[in-house]
Amino acid sequence: MSARQRVAVVTGASRGIGKAIGNSLARDGFLTYLTYRADAERAEAAAEEIRARGFPAQAVKADVTSHVEIQALCDRLEKEHDGADVLVNNAAQLKNGLFALMPEANWDAVIDTALGGTFRMTKGVIRGMLRRRWGRIVNISSLAAFSAAAGQTNYAAAKGALVAFTRSLSAEVGPFGVTVNSIAPGFVDTEMIEFMSAETRADFTKRIPMQRFGTPEDIAPLVSFLCTDGASYLTGQTIRVDGGFVG
Repeated sequence: MSARQRVAVVTGASRGIGKAIGNSLARDGFLTYLTYRADAERAEAAAEEIRARGFPAQAVKADVTSHVEIQALCDRLEKEHDGADVLVNNAAQLKNGLFALMPEANWDAVIDTALGGTFRMTKGVIRGMLRRRWGRIVNISSLAAFSAAAGQTNYAAAKGALVAFTRSLSAEVGPFGVTVNSIAPGFVDTEMIEFMSAETRADFTKRIPMQRFGTPEDIAPLVSFLCTDGASYLTGQTIRVDGGFVG
């Protein structure tokens, strides 16, 4: 009987950090699923890039705020692959604004994507990991969980909650060979921060010893390592990848 190929799921993987992580895990030998909410064209292109390099990947519509879509994905994974072995909870969105003026809808959307989506996806795959006594969960938090930023109370609350979620879940599932870790990227050049002015970017760069913003490819290798057998004794941790940001 041939060995079962391990399966990885990366949420919000049509672009940016999620896309880079998907590429890295596919190169590591995982059958990789790239989930997306709405941009099917971009997600399919990301999957095709991976396949063109000779690695297996699929794009699948799975809005992390939708219980129905997440359940459908998890049911498919169970039926076709006996579940997922790796889950990277990356999906997030920004709806910045001063707290006193923030519409409740903007608060809910950010919390439900980053935190609620992590709950739904993890809930959907965790039993299979426990059954196989092997699994890797990596939650993508943010520098915002540790460093104050006006206008980001909703985003900071969601990303900070992922740090606490990571520690608590790791204590539950560690005895079953499942690790749960978090990565907190600093300023990474993606579409999510295109709103920043050149002046703001310059000000933040002065506080980064590496003197540059990061790239998605600066984040992906650490995710890959956390998903190896060699990382089996590393769990419950949040690792900042921020160029040494001061503040």
